[in-house]
Amino acid sequence: MKKIIIVFAIIIANFTIEAQVKTPQSSPKSTLMQAVGLTDVEINYSRPSARGRAVFGNLIPFGKVWRTGANENTTVSFSDDVVIDGKTLKKGKYSLYTIPKIESWEIIFYKTTDNWGNPEEWKEENVALRATVKTETLNRSVETFTIGVSGLDNNFAFLEMYWENSYAAIKFEVPTQQKATANIEKALAGPTAGDYFSAAQFLFQSNGDNAKALVYVNKALDMTKDKPFWYNRLKSLIQAKLGDKKGAIETAKLSLAAAEIAKNQDYVKMNKESIAEWSKN
Repeated sequence: MKKIIIVFAIIIANFTIEAQVKTPQSSPKSTLMQAVGLTDVEINYSRPSARGRAVFGNLIPFGKVWRTGANENTTVSFSDDVVIDGKTLKKGKYSLYTIPKIESWEIIFYKTTDNWGNPEEWKEENVALRATVKTETLNRSVETFTIGVSGLDNNFAFLEMYWENSYAAIKFEVPTQQKATANIEKALAGPTAGDYFSAAQFLFQSNGDNAKALVYVNKALDMTKDKPFWYNRLKSLIQAKLGDKKGAIETAKLSLAAAEIAKNQDYVKMNKESIAEWSKN
């Protein structure tokens, strides 16, 4: 029996060692992150190599949907809406498919990204955007499939793909002007109620200048019509810390009433407990 157990243990140990052996992927994964203006672009894909094979028209047939890489979906993410070929592609993450042809490629942004390669069932309603670009012939051979972002400008860039001696690139436009203008207008308009609240919260929680925190939270309250219960909750805590128990109780009652309307039982409980504590003195 002991011999059987020992042999079994050796087999398990050998299996564990073998399971931990790592070998290089034939199509290694790659991630590209690139800022274009104020828009973040991220590409995740696996990179197959030619290894002496004829690629387009052979390994990758002309006129058929290609996963545009290897293994799981090649994905492209945009942090903002972008414009491609005059059409708007909503911000988000897409699978990138292509249909290589002799003189052009169809570029397809597909809404589902959990396919392994091509979708089991191609659904045209999942096509977020489709565009056609002309290809160029390179004067050199590219061994490993490559996707890049080039021709960077504040307002646009090119998503490019090249392999073997074929090169295809598609221009996408980003909303830098709109975002920059909005940021400028917001900055020139001054701090928002949320900015003042965050500043007051930081000073209170970090044992900073609570007199200044009270000024900030009052500014936040002055800028809001609905007087959020969490704003008044913070104000009451600041007042109590400054020794104004009477003012803290009055403010806590305002927070309590608003929290009851909102049915936020956590704030109801906290305010009731604070009012009871501050009323003792």
